Amino acid sequence: MEQLTDRELALETEPFQRFEEALALASESEPNDPTAMALATVDPQGMPNLRMVLMKDFDERGFVFYTNRQSAKGCELDASFKAAANFHWKSLRRQVRVRGEVEEVTLAESDAYFASRPRNSRIGAWASQQSRPMEDRFSLEKAVAVYAAKFGLGEIPRPPHWIGYRIKPVYIEFWTDKPFRLHERIVYTRDAPQGNWRLKRFYP
Repeated sequence: MEQLTDRELALETEPFQRFEEALALASESEPNDPTAMALATVDPQGMPNLRMVLMKDFDERGFVFYTNRQSAKGCELDASFKAAANFHWKSLRRQVRVRGEVEEVTLAESDAYFASRPRNSRIGAWASQQSRPMEDRFSLEKAVAVYAAKFGLGEIPRPPHWIGYRIKPVYIEFWTDKPFRLHERIVYTRDAPQGNWRLKRFYP
């Protein structure tokens, strides 16, 4: 029996190296935002919600994104602490599906990422009452001006409601387009976020 290389063995036992390689390819070919992912949550009535967000970090613990926890997605995440996400790289004809539990990242992680954002984006995080009705565009522009004046040229702290979440996956599927719709589906599953991965191949 032919012995697997270290890379092949890694790909057989956990999905994150496979994701890292796929993201590197997407970063070379996608015209915009290769880290964009569709994030799915569910409201208290069981109605699903879907929107695009940007993944800002990933490692063996999971996939990290940031948002206003008072937004619709934040409220739904805080109610269920479960989510699904999908990366679709049209230029590669590939997608990656993720499902799992969700946890808050540490305050230090949220602080560090918030501090790395452009100054105007940090002001916007204070000014926007995300997902709530807005009287008109001027209301938002006025709020931006108020917070810009408040912080002046000084440091802009992270709003307490602006935090990071991590999807701790128990399911990761790598889908690749193939001729005649005989697509490749490589699926990693585990029983819990701390468990060992199992690799399976699914029919298209």
